[in-house]
Formats: sequence, structure tokens, C-alpha cells
Amino acid sequence: MVRLSRRNGMPVVMSSTAFSSLPLAPNQLDALDALGYKAMTPVQAQSLPLILSGRDVIVRAKTGSGKTAAFALGLLATINPRFFGVQAFVMCPTRELADQVGKEIRRLASRMPNIKLVLLCGGVPLGPQRDSLSHGAHIVVGTPGRIEDHLKRGSLNIESVKTLVLDEADRMLDMGFADAIKQIISGMPGDRQTLLFSATYPQDIQRISRSIQRNPASVTVDDVAHNEAVIEQLFYEVNKHERQATLCALFEHYRPANAVVFCNTKKQCDEVAVFLRGQGIEARAIHGDLEQRERDQVLLQLTNDSCPVLVATDVAARGLDIKDLEMVVNYELPRDPEVYVHRIGRTGRAGAVGKACSIVVPAESPRIRAIEDYKQQPCACDVLASLDRDPDYQLTGAMVTIQLDAGRKQKVRPGDVLGALTGDAGLSGDQIGKISIFDTSSYVAVSRQALRQAMNYLTQGKVKGRSVRARKIR
Repeated sequence: MVRLSRRNGMPVVMSSTAFSSLPLAPNQLDALDALGYKAMTPVQAQSLPLILSGRDVIVRAKTGSGKTAAFALGLLATINPRFFGVQAFVMCPTRELADQVGKEIRRLASRMPNIKLVLLCGGVPLGPQRDSLSHGAHIVVGTPGRIEDHLKRGSLNIESVKTLVLDEADRMLDMGFADAIKQIISGMPGDRQTLLFSATYPQDIQRISRSIQRNPASVTVDDVAHNEAVIEQLFYEVNKHERQATLCALFEHYRPANAVVFCNTKKQCDEVAVFLRGQGIEARAIHGDLEQRERDQVLLQLTNDSCPVLVATDVAARGLDIKDLEMVVNYELPRDPEVYVHRIGRTGRAGAVGKACSIVVPAESPRIRAIEDYKQQPCACDVLASLDRDPDYQLTGAMVTIQLDAGRKQKVRPGDVLGALTGDAGLSGDQIGKISIFDTSSYVAVSRQALRQAMNYLTQGKVKGRSVRARKIR
């Protein structure tokens, strides 16, 4: 039930946090219950009544706030399963975010019959995507570049779109997609519903909202202060030549199980990852210059506990949802204090305590002052000498990832891989971690102690009755 209250003389939407208070179909409520959605997050409670009423909405909320479920429930409510035309359209800045969004929509649509979603992203062949579209689709989720490719080739029809979602719109504009977005939207019906989600609200977002939305309702969920309450923030003021030593000392002193190190450039990412590996800290870099296959493998290793440290640029890390992240390190402070807040917000989620450490050289002192002004509170500063060093410290993942040369097209399922390793190979179930199946390859995480046993079997044994080639991902 939605009711209106007033704050400072302005109407404010107030709502119950129960999903049952919304005009959702019974099968949708069943899906939410089965997925463990107990109550709406603030962004869902504020935006869903507006979205379900058909309004255009602009939502300012950070990653991890529950915004994906908010727009997913909204667009699913309008889908006609009997009409196999594209009715809902979601644009994302990166393939990783698009894949994450697609999976969440599929989960929420699990109790709806015959809903087809097609993912349109670069880094994979166009042909299978074109073939999938030719058989009809209700929902498209993709990145602007690949969507443009399909529109130019005539393999994508967007004339029946009823709901358009721009997710992480600010990042899409940062990446230079403004013209592509406008060109794509120009082919959609003018009476569609448009939902714009953005972590920040710069002037570019205001301009694009004015050009593509009709009298949008505005929702802002400012949970930065709440999140920062569980994040310990420390700034280490060091000389320029001490930056690498400080990074190493942070790991030795705090001994996190996992971490993300943020860098400002792609070159810096590569250099820092190489440095950390040289210090016995298993780290992988992720940025826009990596091939899609390499990006997929890096993310896979992070999520299956094979690689505990990710070194990333802001663009590459946007949209990643890393559970139980213990520490964030700013190898170099960003120039924008709002970017700093979003970086550190990746830790300290779901009530857990997180740690955010920033390395600052003298020339970057104005960036600390900008963060203090933005947060309206002083930053706690420390020095390298306060950190306890441990020359024997190492950090490696508990698991190791093995790649198999057979996947979905060879009809390999997770159960086939699990059965082969726990059967003939003799591994126990607790020695096997996450199994991921792609079109032509599969990945399985095994404990480090079981790696040799697994590889010995896979080089001679079979999975689903066929011999497979296997290799350890490095």
C-alpha cells in the first residue's frame, strides 16, 4: 500500500516494504518468495510503485542497492508472453553488468511461462545472437555497441518496445556511448516507459533525461552514510617512492581474505598486478584492453575463490557484485570524491564490516580535502611506519580453476563435470567448487590440494563419455 506524506512541504512517496503490497501477479510473488526476497530495499520501496504505475522514473542509487530487481519486476509486469516481439529493452555499459542483469531477470521470471531473454554483447560472435533473435524474444539486455551492430544488420526490431531501461547511465556516458544511445532510442516508440538508473547525477544525465523521458518521477536513495558506518576508512600519506611498499604492507598488516585494488589507468592496473604477484599475492588485472575471454576468466577466478585480489579500473569494476569483500585499496585516489565513495562502497555490504585504505602522495593532498568536503567529515590519516610487516606473508586462493574444452554446445552440464570428478577421479564433494558452463568450454574450481588428482584424471579420463582437454587457468 502506497501513501503520501510530506517532508519540508513536498510530497514524498511512503510505502510498505512487503512485496505483497504491490500489484504483482501471484506467480511473480511466488518467484520472489522462492528466491528469498523477504522485503523491499529502500530503492525498491520508493521506485517500484512508480514504475508499476507506468511512470517514467529517474533513479539515483548505487550498485548493490537492489535496483536491478526494481526495474526487472517493472518490465516483467508489462510482458505479453504470447507476443514474441521485443517488449522490454535494457542497456548496460559493460558485458559483465549486462550478463549479471540478464541472470537476475531470468531468475525473477522463473515462474512466468515462455519468457525469452536474449543477451546482446560484444566479445562473442554475432551469428548465434542473430539466430536467437530470429526466433523471437520478449526481452533484450545488451551493450550499446553490439545493439547498434544488430540494428544496422536488420536482425533486431525495436518498434514494439514498451519499457526501456538505461542501467548505470552515468557510466555509459563516461564511456562515450551518448550518441549511440540516442541513435538506438530514436527507433523506439515515443509512448514507451523509460527508466533511467544512475549512481551519480551529473549534468549529462539531466540532459539525456530531458531528451528521452516524459515528466519523470525522481527517486534518490542516499544510503552512503549508512554504508560508510560499517567501513573503516584510513588514508596513508607516503612519499611517491613508497607507494608500492605501502600497498604490500597493507596486505601484510590487515591480512584480508580478498580485496579489490583500484587504479586510475589500465597501465597502472597491469603494473600493480605484476608487482603483487611478485610479492606472493595472487592478483589479476581487469580493464578495457583485455580480450573478452580474458575478462571472463579473471572474473570467474575471483568469484570461484581461485584468485583473491582484483586490480581494476573504475569502468571495468562497475557493476561487479563481489560478495563478502573484506578490503578496498585506492592505489591512487580518484580526482572525483563521488567516485571514491562508490569505490569503497564495494565493501561493508549486507551488514558486514569492511575496510577501505587509500595511498596518498603529497601531490594528491587536495584530493583528500575534496573528499572531506564531500563527506562533511575529516579523513583519518596514518603513515607507513604504523603498519606491521611480515616478510613471509602470502595470499593465494583456496581453489584453482581448470578449463575443459567442452561446454553447452556439447551438452555438458554441471552435473556431468561433478559426476566425473567425484566418481572415477575420486575427489570428494568438498574439494570441488563452482562449476561454470559456457558455449564451448567449462570451468571447474577444485581445491589446491586436489589439483594434481583432478588433472591426472582429466588428461586420461572422460566427461559425459568423451575425452576432454583440460588446463589450469593461470
